[in-house]
This record gives sequence, structure tokens and C-alpha cells, in this order.
Amino acid sequence: MSKAAIIYCGSYEYSEVKKAVERGIELLGGASTFVKPNEKILLKPNWLSADPPEKCVTTHPTVFKAVAEVLQSAGANLSYGDSPAFQSPESASKKTGVSAIAEELKIPLADFKSGKEVHYNEGYQNKKFTVANAVLENDGVISLPKMKTHGFQRVTGAVKNQFGCVPGTLKGEFHVKVPDAYDFAKMLVDLNSYIHPRLYVMDGIYAMEGNGPKGGTPKKMNVLLFSTDPIALDATECRLMDLDPALLLTNKAGMEMGAGTFLEEDIEILGDPIEDFIAKDFDVNRELEKPLKMSGGIKFIKNAITPRPYIVAEECVKCGVCVNMCPVDPKAVDWHDGNKDKPPRYKYDRCIRCYCCQELCPEGAIHIKQPLIRRIFSKKTS
Repeated sequence: MSKAAIIYCGSYEYSEVKKAVERGIELLGGASTFVKPNEKILLKPNWLSADPPEKCVTTHPTVFKAVAEVLQSAGANLSYGDSPAFQSPESASKKTGVSAIAEELKIPLADFKSGKEVHYNEGYQNKKFTVANAVLENDGVISLPKMKTHGFQRVTGAVKNQFGCVPGTLKGEFHVKVPDAYDFAKMLVDLNSYIHPRLYVMDGIYAMEGNGPKGGTPKKMNVLLFSTDPIALDATECRLMDLDPALLLTNKAGMEMGAGTFLEEDIEILGDPIEDFIAKDFDVNRELEKPLKMSGGIKFIKNAITPRPYIVAEECVKCGVCVNMCPVDPKAVDWHDGNKDKPPRYKYDRCIRCYCCQELCPEGAIHIKQPLIRRIFSKKTS
């Protein structure tokens, strides 16, 4: 059976976080199970963007510090970092509060700006990636994901955290090459299996619900999660959100591809009872999305029935991040008439529904809605 440890942690006060981290790692065998003396180990937090920790967009710095100290006590030589979508790793490190801790612990920032092409013959969906040098120059990876909702994949967690190991804007290219959400999930599982982190420690003390992974609302969950099985960890995250784990595409794909299990009967829960943490009011997409068949694959029908991003005009500050991050050419979201005094607009016939715009909007002004025709069709087929 896979194991997942659920550990109560009621605040980001460092002594409490350190005790919780020590307890969680000990339940899985202790730090020496995951690192050996003098091994080079990369700590990979979630830095979607350069945001302060109170926004709950990124892995909290006290969780980073506690894990780092536990691994250093076992003799590991640590480095750290992530590749935000459009900001520099240095900027993200400072804004998230991690750089000060890293300097204190003498942990260098690893190279996430450049990478090398690697081949993964065991891949199901993708057999070639460009992976950051930070990963390739270390002996192992410890992944520190954040518990959050996600527009494209419902939930972001253990599996998706490794997408940050693809340098910078190269991530956007995958959305163009792999626009289908389930195929994208398979790609994420392939990438995660190639990187193969030794341990996952998820920060859920404060999670993000609603319009995640950047524009949502902080939700206190009082929990840290630990596992060596990323599918089991993400399944446990889903259960804490009162979300059926089978609805998370990386869970479904990961289990089919042999990367782990999301079945409740195959996951041994260690630590505190899961029932103590389930939030039935967690704001997450629980809708069962049935595949809609289209004769001939008519594109305009697909555009009419697929959930689409939209801009709330009164929340938009016209910064242009959505335009810059749109990976298609020509742009789906842009100032198509050249008037930058008004919010950008969508041309949905160009939109591949990757939701990069929604994911990275600094104001949370982009939301996702189900088109009317899809809502009507879903009711008729339910």
C-alpha cells in the first residue's frame, strides 16, 4: 500500500511547523530514508509567481525552512528553486520570503533559467523534455507543493509541482502542443516520473480555494501532507477538499500509467485522522464533466461547449500579463483593436482553453465559466 501522512499544524509559527515536519517525515521512515550524507538534493517549492506568502500562491517559507533543516541534519547538501512562468527565480525567491531563509541556512539558488533536452523512453504521452539544470545537477529532488485549486486541472499538487522544472516560457509551448486536458495530465505524469522526487511535502496549513492557482481565496486547512507516492498525496488532498479523487485528471492518468494510486483502500493514512480535516465547503470544481461527442470534430462546436476564460472588466487593471502569457499565435486574448484603455478581449476561435491567462492574472480578474449550451447538455445527459 501507498502511505500518506496527515499532520495537524495550526499556524506558520516556526516551532509548530518544525515539529509537524519532523513528525511527518519520521512516520515515513525518517530523513535518512530520503537523503544520504553529502548527497546533492534540490528543494522544489511552488513558485507560480513572485507573491508574498500571505497570498497563499506559493509554498510558505517556514515549511521550506523546516524541511531544509531536517534534511541538513541528515547530511544533505541542499540547493533550491523553481521557474515561475514570467518572473525570474531571484525575484520569486525574494518575494516569497525564501531567499532570506536560504541565506541563513547557506543554501544556494539552483539554475532554473536554463536546461537541457532529456529523453524519457518510458514516457506514455511525452518522451522528450527540456529540464532545468537544477534538476540534472542534483542527486535527488524533494518536492514542496502547495494545496490549491486550478482552472485547467481542477487541483494543483504533488504531480503538477514538477512542471516548474521546465524553464520559463517553455512551459507555454506544452499548452500549444498538448491542448487536451487529459493528454496534458499524462504529460505531467511523464515529467514527474522522469524527475521522480524522493518525497513530497505539501503545504496545506493555508490552502487556496476558488479561482486558483493565483486568484483564489486563502482557506485555513491546518494540515501538512507527506508521501512518496504523488498520486496518493494528490488523492488525499482531493479528499480533504471533499472532491472525488477520480475527477483529478493527473490521478486518473497517473494510476493508469502505474505512477501511483488514488484508491482509498490502497492508501494507508498515517498521523492524524483524515476526518478531522475534510472541508465540505471547500470551493473547488466538483462538476462531473462528461465528454461531449462531436461529429467531424467541428471546431466551432468545441469552442461553444468548452469552458472558457473571461475577464471581469471592473477587476482588470489592463496590465497585459494575460496577453503576454497567451501561448498561441496569433493571440487569443489581446487588444485586438489596439485600444489599451479597455481590458483585453478574447477571440475564442483561437483560444485553446489552456487557461494560462487565468492562472497568471495578478489581479484574479480572469474567471472560467461553463457556456450555456454545455450546462444545458450536461443536465440532459445527467
